[in-house]
Amino acid sequence: MRLRSAPLEDWLRDYYFTAEIDISSSGVHSYSMAELRALTGLRHADVDRLVFDDGYSLGAPEVRAAVARHVGGVEPDHVMTTSGSGEAISLVLSALLQAGDEVVVVEPGYHLLSEYATALGCRISTWWLDPERDWRPDLDELASLVTPRTRAIIVNFPQNPTGATLTETELHRLLAIADGVGAYVLWDGAFTDLTYDAPPLPSAPALYDRAVGFGTFSKAFGLPGLRFGWCVAPPALLTECVRIRDYTTLHVSPLVELLALGVLDNAQAFIRPRLEQAATGRATLLAWAAAHPDLVSLAAPAGGVTAFPRLKGLGDTDEFCDELFQKRGVLVIPGSCFGHPQHVRIGFGGRAEQLTEGLDRLADALTQARR
Repeated sequence: MRLRSAPLEDWLRDYYFTAEIDISSSGVHSYSMAELRALTGLRHADVDRLVFDDGYSLGAPEVRAAVARHVGGVEPDHVMTTSGSGEAISLVLSALLQAGDEVVVVEPGYHLLSEYATALGCRISTWWLDPERDWRPDLDELASLVTPRTRAIIVNFPQNPTGATLTETELHRLLAIADGVGAYVLWDGAFTDLTYDAPPLPSAPALYDRAVGFGTFSKAFGLPGLRFGWCVAPPALLTECVRIRDYTTLHVSPLVELLALGVLDNAQAFIRPRLEQAATGRATLLAWAAAHPDLVSLAAPAGGVTAFPRLKGLGDTDEFCDELFQKRGVLVIPGSCFGHPQHVRIGFGGRAEQLTEGLDRLADALTQARR
């Protein structure tokens, strides 16, 4: 197994920590430890009582139960806690897939979901989201890609980078398509709690016995540095994940799980303020795009905190994005990182003043580039 370079991470690695204005992020504004303690009621004495023993392979029972309550419709024995959802995804893909398996992946999308399966030697069929449809998923196209040999359908909705998602009716149809051929559905739900025009979708594992769901604190919870995530999967598949984990991370840190338990028990106290902030940022972004129809073409994101506009008049945005950073201090992600070089990823989940200033500088740069 040999993984290819991840263009998104390569780009962020060079720019992320030195950007004056970051309007690239796929997360919300991060919480501090002081804010975490205030929202959870965690006391210093609670931390002082912690003993740094080894942890449970699948996660502490009380934390697994808290994840199950948060996800809804699933039992704790279907839950595994992980170091972010990235570990969960890589463990499940390694346990479930092998060379030659047929896998359907959605594009554009998060690189781990497709590249890991590619590195495992799977035969990839791509479910392309069409910008001419405002990135809306076409379930008929998905049905045409699935065969009796399809092992898994891998998706992330709401979507990164486009912000597209499914209706609940479409979710049920997707699961029915998978069920028709006995395929697994691997559902990256990092943005499940960040929706604007409809309530969050129900948990796929609660609806379909071969669905696997992934979750994380890195997006809606505003706690990316805590590195806490989970997967919800059939217990037999979790057993296979543990066999792999026994050679790598072994378990999640008991300190991380202590903090995670407090967060899960107060989930809405973390999510609601950031969702409100993101909704304001989304409105700001849409108003900006409407004011500059000659510069950008933007499909309104239905979920998540990223949008994927096309920059008009530019065939490739890499050089433009580099100059935007170097000369104007603004970080966005070039669309080449997601296979669409005319586009850029813009994040609207951060501070309002950063978003407004960043968009103003972006518009000025685009105007200059067109002269």
